[in-house]
Amino acid sequence: MGLGTVVITGAAGTIGSAARTALRDDADRLVLLDRVPIQAETAAEEVHNVDLRDAAAVESALSGADVVLHLGGVPDEAPLGDLLDANVLGTHHVLEAARRAGSRRVVLASSNRVAGFYPVAHRTDPQEPVRPDGLYGVSKAAVEALGRLYADKFGLPIICLRIGSYEEVPTEPRHLATWLSPRDAVGYIRAALTAPASLRFATAYAVSANTRRFWELPDESVLAYTPVDNAETYAPHIADAELPADSSAPQAGPYALPEFTLKHVCS
Repeated sequence: MGLGTVVITGAAGTIGSAARTALRDDADRLVLLDRVPIQAETAAEEVHNVDLRDAAAVESALSGADVVLHLGGVPDEAPLGDLLDANVLGTHHVLEAARRAGSRRVVLASSNRVAGFYPVAHRTDPQEPVRPDGLYGVSKAAVEALGRLYADKFGLPIICLRIGSYEEVPTEPRHLATWLSPRDAVGYIRAALTAPASLRFATAYAVSANTRRFWELPDESVLAYTPVDNAETYAPHIADAELPADSSAPQAGPYALPEFTLKHVCS
């Protein structure tokens, strides 16, 4: 089944660019949104230079959207006001526009950082309480809450993907647990966009099949995708890969340090 009209926010980003290429053949029309200028590359592509804080512009761009892949927003730690504007308010505008458009599925980019304070020895399930490792994680927890609200209150089918460390290849010890390969990222996205409408709401970790991973893989009843890549393949090329991990340390690693957030807090 074709996807119909597919909207991608944050289409100029790293994952957005990969999704754009991968979904081209699945979509009748591909609508690409970003704050930075982008160019249509095929006759089926439509581009919009949109700030997600502009509700009217977002609603106009999402007109006729069958499915929405929402990747736009501030992608890392930042002052809370910036995160609330871009990630939380922006997501609200996308969800409201999708509701009005009658979209049949919205996929929200969440992050593993909503639960970064669980210890390394713990295999985290997305049903467990959030434990954000910083202000960015707080904003993504709010994104998940907005998705739950729109699913429960308005019947808009939502899947939140808690994205791991998206890299071409893993390059540091933490990536041996958290890596999300480009191939697996596209696999998760396609599975989420094509999930049956009967799946009203779900939160799932999008992570490769890493031997050392911190997070539970999605059940096939939630996402019909099984990851194929494993960061362990690259372990011989990563410095300190064989050093024993502190089992009580937070999964977030350096993101959990106070100074990582304090530099973004107004004095």
